[in-house]
Amino acid sequence: MKTAHAASLAIACAILAGCNNSGKSDSSESAAPPVRPVLTALAAKDDGALAAYAGTIQPRYSSTLAFRVVGRVIARDVNVGDSVKKNARLAALDPLPYDLAVKDARAGLTDAEALFANAEASEKRLQTLFEQNHVPSQDLEAVQQAREATAAGVTRAKSVLEKALEQRGYTELIADYDCVVTDLQTEIGQVVTPGQAVMTIARPDVREAVIDVPDDVAAGLREGGRFEVALQIAPSQQVSGRVREIAPQVDPLTRSRRIKIALDDPPADFRLGTTITAYARAPSTDQIKIPANAVLQRDGKTQVWIVDPASKTVALRDVSLAGQDQETAAVSAGLQPGDRVVVAGVNSLEVGQSVRIPEEASK
Repeated sequence: MKTAHAASLAIACAILAGCNNSGKSDSSESAAPPVRPVLTALAAKDDGALAAYAGTIQPRYSSTLAFRVVGRVIARDVNVGDSVKKNARLAALDPLPYDLAVKDARAGLTDAEALFANAEASEKRLQTLFEQNHVPSQDLEAVQQAREATAAGVTRAKSVLEKALEQRGYTELIADYDCVVTDLQTEIGQVVTPGQAVMTIARPDVREAVIDVPDDVAAGLREGGRFEVALQIAPSQQVSGRVREIAPQVDPLTRSRRIKIALDDPPADFRLGTTITAYARAPSTDQIKIPANAVLQRDGKTQVWIVDPASKTVALRDVSLAGQDQETAAVSAGLQPGDRVVVAGVNSLEVGQSVRIPEEASK
């Protein structure tokens, strides 16, 4: 009986020990973190982003023309888009008032010259009589003064005629160089004042691309920076250019600045007014670019989850940021190109946790 009791007690202890061991195994298995699917991205060196900006082809040199005298427009020989040769007439005012002024000035000159000739002849006669002691010196001096006064009258009359002829010449608007008419501000029959804009002309041989870029982008540009400019209607037609001018002030409405790009020997298809797209590559840096969602701020530290490609586990790594926006973060230290970082679920991972990368499984 004692032997049977001892055997029963041993069997009970063994069963109890087995139950305890089974409980420990289940607890250990439940404590292990599950394999979590995560979204990842590869860290890449910043080699400069390619940015595109829309703009137009515009002339570097243009002039707004105006008449120098008042008058009524009786002729306009060009329209917008016309090509004009140097010294060709563009528009004209009614010349009648100025023709009358020229005639009046010519008559005034003729009268002044007649007075001068009469005074000069009188001086010669009195000079002869004075030498013969027939007239006093006072009479000779009087005619000499009269001759000088009439000579000044001739000079004044010539100036009046020259001015009248000059005013007459201002009734025609002449092209100073080979040009293209880009704008018109007057019509035939309109009365214009001196200096009032009549039309705008431009030199078609020197063309440039004009674009508007955000202020923060313009701050990173420098004169001489390179752009590639392509026609929007024919993107395959491209030409190189360099930044010639950066507007010093920001447009208050669009918060952008105007950039003028000098083109290197543009083809004929790059006509004035044509819409273009200008491409510029941002300067490269030594920074590493990663998605902004990968950055984890914890206990005053900036960290990212790194995936070990061999064990498929994750570990935290401290990094330093050079900048961050809503989409990307620039890492200056802590990462190397090719490191795989977790970009979704960064707040629910544990160090050493196994992960599954769906994008790799789908390959």
